[in-house]
Parts: sequence; structure tokens; C-alpha cells
Amino acid sequence: METGGVNVFEDIEFETMAKLDPQELLSFYTRQNHETTRSREKLKRMMDNTLCFVTARRNGELIGLARGVTDGLWGRLAECKLDPAYQGPACVTRKDGRIEHDSAGIAREMACRVIESLRKFGVERIDALVYGTEVDFCEELGFRKWRGLVAMELAADAPLPQRALASSNAV
Repeated sequence: METGGVNVFEDIEFETMAKLDPQELLSFYTRQNHETTRSREKLKRMMDNTLCFVTARRNGELIGLARGVTDGLWGRLAECKLDPAYQGPACVTRKDGRIEHDSAGIAREMACRVIESLRKFGVERIDALVYGTEVDFCEELGFRKWRGLVAMELAADAPLPQRALASSNAV
């Protein structure tokens, strides 16, 4: 990518469909203060169930990653993280790897590669769940806010409500 005749990616290496070592991924998340599982097995399972990983490295060091997941019909930009040290001067909090200022376009390049991979796979829609400055980042990529939808979550270990029709054949 060139900006004003200067190659802003000259020392950044991108890899699409990268396979990471779970420990390298965990180390990256830890450096970004990103809350995640500490289980290498769960990280490996997450990576195995990801359609597309894109990494950005400088001098071999992992400085950013993006990934896309799909059920075959809908795709999701599941995450796009860039080490704040590689974000621009408007990066305020400098934590979580959240995209606050992508002046060099590194995160944009990773996200575009994920979107292209999802499109090639044949998904019909691509979603992203974002917060804070990530909203601006995703809008610049062409994402639009959903109307009338509310994001909700359920902890995997939360108890389910009493079922009216309990069955001995339940899974």
C-alpha cells in the first residue's frame, strides 16, 4: 500500500490463513490485556474453527491479527486487533489491541483480507460486533449499524431456565 508515494507496509509482513501456535496467540492477547481463556486446548479449538486468520508481523513479532468465522451462510469479522504501539498518535487508551487509530492502515489491511476470504468462501452477509472506536473503524470498511437490534450475551456456565416440557430424550 502506498500513501503519498511512501510504502507504509515496507517492514510489515501479512499472512492470510496463518496458523499460529496457541502459546504465541495467548502471548499476543496477554500483551494487549485482552481477556481470554488461558487454555491452550480451547485456543487451538478456536483457531481450528476459524475460516481465516490474517497476521501482521514486524521483524517476526506478531503485532496484529484478524480472523473471520462462518457457518457457511453468514460470516463474521470475529476480531481485528493491532498492538497500540503500531497505531497512530490518536490512539488514546493504548490497551486491548482495540483499533483506536490505524494511521498506517495495518488493521484495515488485515480486516480487508478477512472480508475477501469470507466473500470467496461464499457468505451472503458479514457482521461484526464492535464497541467504542471500533465502530468508526468498521464504518470506514463499509459496515453499517443494524437498526433495532440489541447485542446480548449468555455466559456458557449460566443456568438455563426451567423447561416446561422436560424430556428424558433431551440432549
